Amino acid sequence: MAVLTLLAGVIVLLALARALVTYLNNLNHVRLTQQGLVVDLRSAVYDKLQRLSFRFFDDKASGTLITRVTSDVQNVRLFVDGVVVQTFIFAASAVTYFWYMFRIHRGLTLLSLTVWPFIALGSSLFSRKVKKAYQKNRDLTDEMILGVSEQIQGMYVTKGFAREADAEARFAARNAAVRNQKFLIFRFVTVYGPSMELLTRLTVLGVLGYGGWLTFHGRLPLGEGLIVFMGLLQRLTDQVNVLTTITDSVQQSLTSARRVFEILDMEPEVRNPPHPVRRHRLEGRVRFEHVSFHYTPGVPVLEDIHFEVQPGECIGILGGTGAGKSTLLSLIPRFYDVTGGCLFLDDVDVRRLDLNDLRRQIGFVFQESFLFSNTVAANIAFGRPEATREDIEWAARLACAHDFIMAMPEGYDTVLHEGGVNLSGGQRQRLALARAILLEPPILLLDDPTAAVDPETEGEILETIESARAGRTTFLVTHRIHALRRMDRILVLHRGRQVQWGTHEELIAVKGPYRRAARIQLGDALLFPPLAGGTAA
Repeated sequence: MAVLTLLAGVIVLLALARALVTYLNNLNHVRLTQQGLVVDLRSAVYDKLQRLSFRFFDDKASGTLITRVTSDVQNVRLFVDGVVVQTFIFAASAVTYFWYMFRIHRGLTLLSLTVWPFIALGSSLFSRKVKKAYQKNRDLTDEMILGVSEQIQGMYVTKGFAREADAEARFAARNAAVRNQKFLIFRFVTVYGPSMELLTRLTVLGVLGYGGWLTFHGRLPLGEGLIVFMGLLQRLTDQVNVLTTITDSVQQSLTSARRVFEILDMEPEVRNPPHPVRRHRLEGRVRFEHVSFHYTPGVPVLEDIHFEVQPGECIGILGGTGAGKSTLLSLIPRFYDVTGGCLFLDDVDVRRLDLNDLRRQIGFVFQESFLFSNTVAANIAFGRPEATREDIEWAARLACAHDFIMAMPEGYDTVLHEGGVNLSGGQRQRLALARAILLEPPILLLDDPTAAVDPETEGEILETIESARAGRTTFLVTHRIHALRRMDRILVLHRGRQVQWGTHEELIAVKGPYRRAARIQLGDALLFPPLAGGTAA
């Protein structure tokens, strides 16, 4: 009874120790994978996305980037759970079992090893098959998520043309493609696992036959020999199921890891020079010296652009669709680097300037301005979060936005919907203009800011630009001749080439694209007003 009591106490203590170790193991495992690895890796990917150049985002759809930051990062955790930990357990168990089996009988141990080359070959074939399948599955998932994202953003268009049924059919097709591809992977796994288990069971039969012969002839004891050996072999064959899981997890996690580390290993195309030139306040002198640019090698977007702008000048840019107007503006803050020639700011090559200093001194109003799901005040102060409410209101008044902001339910504290969809196009554009003005930048880039506004608002914005341009270099892309007439000089682009450069009066006096555009918009009566004698020029 004393021995039994002691054994009972030991069993209870071991159970308590096992429970404690299991608790600590699970706790540390969650901290390592969920709170450590996943969070840190997701943060690293997101941080890298902030530093990558515009060209990277031109080539990647938003759906695939969202998938990589979310589910792909989560699948990398599988490498720790399903590969590293399980491989360690598998290796430790296999070595332990083989060691004990070898001590019992070397011949039986060598016989049990004969199946492992075939298991290794089967694992190799399975890995190659499932690797391609997992990659295809991730690509199909990207397409499905991209379709959902586009459909949500284009819901008004879909409903406006009564194409809901087509949208549902497209999503159903993409969803079915993901399901079918996943089922193909499942088929590979269901064939591979039982096949490997069958091989190990055949080995068990061989070992049992040879071991029985040894026992019958007295060369191997039954209890401490054959029965113990078969028990160890059974434990070892059970590990084949673990090997199946490991092989599958390796390919699943590596497929996601490749997609994640493709981002982490990507070098930004536009980055700070090793020893940047610091300019805390630019004067605003801009000089293009035979600048060329292409997105795709051999397909130029801009060719041989050359002009100079003095500080405080306001430059209008006119050109047809695809002429390169927005691209030209994007070169000034180094969203892209020139591929030929040089671009100078204050007589310094823009590629030598500190990137943060450069962009903080350039106010940019994009053709399609994006607003965040935040308050109106926070959106205006996005580039200058420390701005006071007085500064924010000053910028809003200058952008002709104060009145409609105050008409909102909570004024400047009104929270905008995603992308500012609860505002009109003109209101969004005026908030974007206020956001740029608040920076008080020496260089202001306006990419067709009056495209989505009514004539009355357009006039107000043009008056705003007149006020905002004082003391800063301004570039205005627009097709409106009456807006270009206010510019100091005008650049006319055609198919990526600079075809005209001068003042409104100079360009209107010669035949060319500018004069043709002015004739269409203003007509001869306004373009050439009558002289004193009553005849038109």
